[in-house]
Amino acid sequence: MATTVSPESVTPSPAARPAGSGGRAPRGRRRQWLGRNPLGLVLSAPYLVFVILVFAYPLVFAFYMSFHDYFFAAPGAVVDRPFVGLANFQEVLSDPAVIRSFGNVGIFLLINVPLTVVLSLVLATALNKVVHARTFLRVAFYVPYVTASVAVVGVWIFLFSGNGLVNQILGPLAPDPAWLINEQWAMPTIAIFVTWKGLGFFILLYLAALQNVSEELYEAAATDGAGKIRMFFSITVPGVRSATVLVLLLATVTGANLFTEPYLLTGGGGPNGASSSPVLLMYQRGIEQGAPDIAAAIGVILVIGVLILAFIQRKLAGGDES
Repeated sequence: MATTVSPESVTPSPAARPAGSGGRAPRGRRRQWLGRNPLGLVLSAPYLVFVILVFAYPLVFAFYMSFHDYFFAAPGAVVDRPFVGLANFQEVLSDPAVIRSFGNVGIFLLINVPLTVVLSLVLATALNKVVHARTFLRVAFYVPYVTASVAVVGVWIFLFSGNGLVNQILGPLAPDPAWLINEQWAMPTIAIFVTWKGLGFFILLYLAALQNVSEELYEAAATDGAGKIRMFFSITVPGVRSATVLVLLLATVTGANLFTEPYLLTGGGGPNGASSSPVLLMYQRGIEQGAPDIAAAIGVILVIGVLILAFIQRKLAGGDES
């Protein structure tokens, strides 16, 4: 016996419903823009605004300044700032002081970055094995990082002055002139200071990464007769590779933005520009000498250089591996 089905009893499938007829398509589009939890977008909005105002807008504006004859003017004044193309970059790249500042920061990074990675990893591994006074030791390494540079610069000037404690210990082996007024030793001394001051932060990064390295791997290696050095290079170093990539990137970025230490330790890049940095020159050219377009060009070159270094480090350190 045949069964008749009336058209009213047939319910169209969701896929057959038109997009504008109250179906799920508008909701899907809202989810695509807002995500599964729109509250997360609301909570992250203040930080997004902060990033745009403090980082993105100044960076875009710096690019604009570097291609124009830009100068400071009175608020509300209408002045002509013509487009000059690459003229600012040509002037920057032909300035011996700028070239030397980039060479100085290159020396700084060659000393600071390897020391930071090696010392922070070794000390973090040692602190991870400590049973007694663990909290005290971790705080002791972290205190210099949270202490203002101005507060500790005086101590370092005293230590590395001509009659300082370091020269008294070294005796005839001490350099003459003293460390911070010596063209060959000024930047290496600053690199050691920055390494010591920031070591506590990077130690904490490695300590967090070491918690994810299974103790069973060390037990199995010990059972097979592996020594501590072999376990360090075969288990610890590969186990914290992601943290190493992060430490490399952070140390490079912060080192390339070197400003406070040479400004305070050597009186603004002395002696004879041996400790000047690109950021310090940006301050001197843009603020002290009133040439913000030249300062912006230096900053753009610095940003491009740091991005290239970060890309190379990420590839060499295996940052793309899971």
